[in-house]
This record gives sequence, structure tokens and C-alpha cells, in this order.
Amino acid sequence: MGLFFILAIISVMVSLGFGAVSVDAKSILSILFGSTDSPYYTIIWNIRLPRTLVAVFVGINLALSGALLQGVMRNPMADPHIIGISSGAGLFGITLLLVFPAFSYLLIPAAFIGAMISALLIYLLAWDKGVSPMRIILAGVAASAFLNSGVSALYTFYSDRIQGAVSFMIGNLSAKSWGHVEIIVPYSLIGLVLALLSAQRMNVLLLGDAESRSLGLNTEGYRLWFIAISALLAASAVSIVGLLGFVGLIVPHAARLLVGNDYRILLPASALLGVTVLCLSDTIGRVAFAPIELPVGIIMGVIGAPFFLYLLRKKRTI
Repeated sequence: MGLFFILAIISVMVSLGFGAVSVDAKSILSILFGSTDSPYYTIIWNIRLPRTLVAVFVGINLALSGALLQGVMRNPMADPHIIGISSGAGLFGITLLLVFPAFSYLLIPAAFIGAMISALLIYLLAWDKGVSPMRIILAGVAASAFLNSGVSALYTFYSDRIQGAVSFMIGNLSAKSWGHVEIIVPYSLIGLVLALLSAQRMNVLLLGDAESRSLGLNTEGYRLWFIAISALLAASAVSIVGLLGFVGLIVPHAARLLVGNDYRILLPASALLGVTVLCLSDTIGRVAFAPIELPVGIIMGVIGAPFFLYLLRKKRTI
């Protein structure tokens, strides 16, 4: 676990240090510890630090959301973006931005409601005297296609307002401020605490429904509980950066390969690795084609799509 923490710290420092102007580590540390004399103070404190902190919490949220969904569905290809939870959050978020822009301050509650409605829809579609992981995934793919059609319809009907929603659909960390940090932190902390406290229950759930019930676990209740936590984490991330895909797919699977399938270890490892992946991806997007800045969603798509195909070819399940 120490290695994951070190990698996360390094990625944060890289994110703070690289951009249009490079800042050395000594100057960054002096600013973080209270110095206001540095010529880089405004760049670090007012521009890069809030953006990096948003990347930290979004990385944590999406990685934990993906890890929980992969456990519930016992499938490494489960991800809040792929199975439709993020699509539900995105549809409600886009509706607010395009149809009711005056209420954009309600973006996080609207995204959470959309994510929960999507999760419940998936659960109901998958229900047949209980639910199986495979039915949940198939129902999620169908729900995702349906919800994405709704987003496309909104784009058609409100094409004159689409410009402001483009970055939301791609997934973007640019122009994030301390206000965004204050918004996402409570949701991240609540989701993180709930996930960690429930880790042992997830270990029992992974044994299979019959074995879980024999050990006294309410399998359907906890399956819905984990989906609700995943929806909260995904919705808070989506409402801040938009529809950012593949973080919840890549990170938990990579962490699982390194630390195993014990969720008491896998969840914190996934959270720290999510910080590393998102901070480094955002930094690459800022510097690779400077002065043009690529949204982090594009970088994650370039990384994530081949990884998803790799998982498909392996055909492995948890």
C-alpha cells in the first residue's frame, strides 16, 4: 500500500509542476506550506492546486465506484460508464445545463438522482426472482444505450446551447476552482467511508449468493447498497468533470492484479491508483500538445479502449 501512496504523491507533484509554466518541486512545497512570496504562487495556489485536487477526488470516486460494481457483478468489465450509471447522471446533468440553465447550481443533486434512477432501472430490468451479475451487466448496457439516446435527443432539440455542454460530455478538468473542490469533497468522503466500512461484506458477497446467504448476508440488500454507494461516487464525479469514462474500468482491475481480491485492501489501493492515473492523464493532456490542451476524457479514452478490448479477449471474470 505504501507504493500506491508514493505514486499518488508523485503524480500530484507532477500535476502541480508541469504545464504552460514549469515549477520546481521546492517552490511547490514552499507554497503548499504557506509561503506567498514565490512568483509562482498564483499559478500553483489559484489554478493548478484546485484542478489537481479535483482530479484527486474524481479519481478516488470513479475508481471506488468501478471497484464496487466489479465486485457486485463479479465481472472485471463492469464500470459506471459502461453499464449506464454515469449515463443516468449525465442525462440529468445535460438536461439541467441545456433545458434549465438557471438551476445549474443543482447539478450534483440532479446527477445523483439520475444515477440512482438509472441504477434502479438496471436492477428492475435484471430482476427475475433475484438478480445475477450477468443480467445486471446486460441490463446496464441496454439502459446506457437508452439514456445516451436521450442525451442525443437533447443535443438535437437544443443545438443552439450545445457549446456549453460539450466539455461535460467529454470529461474535462480545465478551469476547476476551489468552489469545485468544496462541492466534491463531502460526497467523496461519505462514499469513501461507506465503501471502506462495507469492504468485508463485499468479500462475503464475492463467495456467491448461496454461500453468502448461508453466512447470514442479505445478498440482494447489500447488492443494492453497493450499487447506491457506487451511484453516489459516480454522480459526484460526473457532476464536476462530466462523462469521464474508463477510470472505473482500468484502475480497479490494475489494482486487483497487484494486491489481490480482498476488498479491505483493494478499495484503498484502487482509490490511490485512481489518483495517480487521473493526475498523470490530466498532465499529459496539458503538456503533450501544448499550447493546445486535450481534455482528460480524450486521454482516458485512448488508454481505456485498448484495455477494454484486452479484457474482452481474456474473458476473465472475478
